[in-house]
Amino acid sequence: MKLPRDVSGAHLAGVPCRRWEYTKVHQTASHIILETSEPAHHRMAIPDHHPLRLGTFNAILRAVATHKGVTREAIIADL
Repeated sequence: MKLPRDVSGAHLAGVPCRRWEYTKVHQTASHIILETSEPAHHRMAIPDHHPLRLGTFNAILRAVATHKGVTREAIIADL
């Protein structure tokens, strides 16, 4: 599946919060910090840039998908 090219960090940070049980802990400068404790503790930083670089976008998708045991396509479908 081809990645969308115009996704902002703020929009992407909302997706794991809505559907994948992440919570926004705080924001430091231009990075949004999210964490979850399901199924284990996981913490990640998402840059609040518009648009996100594709490598950064892909790495965030891969991290969430690996931690939650779902496919990247399932997360992209929630965008």
